[in-house]
Amino acid sequence: MNTVWDNVDKFESLIANYTGSKYAIAVDSCTNALFLSLKYCKEKLKLNHNFIEIPKQTYVSVPMQVINAGYKVKFVDKSWAGSYKLGSLPIIDSAQKFGSQIYEKDTFYCLSFNFKKILSTGKGGMILTDDINAFEWFKRIRYDG
Repeated sequence: MNTVWDNVDKFESLIANYTGSKYAIAVDSCTNALFLSLKYCKEKLKLNHNFIEIPKQTYVSVPMQVINAGYKVKFVDKSWAGSYKLGSLPIIDSAQKFGSQIYEKDTFYCLSFNFKKILSTGKGGMILTDDINAFEWFKRIRYDG
């Protein structure tokens, strides 16, 4: 008999294959995908930049998560369509973009699956990565994410 987590594992595998990433970690929102990615960069990769540049025109949750993760925000005039990188960190906010083979190597590519998105699960998000250490950390930490 399958458990709910067996179904989550299958969904993660399908998304990873479709997007071109090695691993996919389901979380409850893109907001938490961003937060967990920011925390991983700060704590595990020791990427302690003073300011993270993000577009002035973005969702309010993005600067909130940057601050919540212990960074400072620097808003910049930057146009974007579908996705953008958070400063020089290897994090991509792709809340508005989803498709085949979109994953960018060596990043934490954050997706959103809320009711207005291309792939709607009602609520949800995902982190795509090719880093096994990050994958294992995200899998352990996501239960509180």
